[in-house]
Amino acid sequence: MSAPRSIGVLGGMGPEATILFQRKLMKAIEARDDADHIPLIIDMNPQVPSRIARLIEGTGEDPAPVLAAMARRLEAAGVEALAMPCNTAHYYAPAITAAVRVPFLNMVELSADLAAMAGPTAGRVGMLASPAVRLTGLFDEALAARGLSVLWPKDEAAMLQAIRAIKAEGPGRKASATLAAVSAELATAGAEFQLVACTEFSLLADIAAPDVRVVDTLDVLVGAIKNFSLSTCRKGSD
Repeated sequence: MSAPRSIGVLGGMGPEATILFQRKLMKAIEARDDADHIPLIIDMNPQVPSRIARLIEGTGEDPAPVLAAMARRLEAAGVEALAMPCNTAHYYAPAITAAVRVPFLNMVELSADLAAMAGPTAGRVGMLASPAVRLTGLFDEALAARGLSVLWPKDEAAMLQAIRAIKAEGPGRKASATLAAVSAELATAGAEFQLVACTEFSLLADIAAPDVRVVDTLDVLVGAIKNFSLSTCRKGSD
């Protein structure tokens, strides 16, 4: 009898997005019993220093030491891989990977791989993401390495306002309208393939412009976790 490999989750950025991630992962498993699901150890830590304050405003505490400590705790608890359902926090992936020996399922790299396989028209990928993601250059570098270019929304203030509204009030009509307008803007600029690369935006539905393929990086991460945990099962006891 095989047992799924356990996954450690660096969560809380934000809390509702982490809960959404867990729901998506649960729904992705064809389970007939509790034991068929993937075992998770989630470090739900909303006190991770603000990525926006650090990367956009330049005033916040460095999240890297906190994330590295979370990774070490999860490894010590016995997980066999790590995942982090927060795009912006992947800027600190080097600190996480340096702190542990278990693999880190990198949502940015995995999503860039998927975008390359999708072969978007003119090689352009539209980004529905926080301005902090643009400032880090994470997706620009990952996609450029695969021969793709990136298109970003013009009104970054509106994107940041939508993120803050979701964090404070949950997903609402105004944030959905902002994302729908941005998706249409990017489509007009030539990005028929778009990535939702902010887990706050993952909470929104029906934001894609017509004839646009929108892929949520959170769904990409869920797929990678499922593949890792189930296709490389270790042997358990009967």
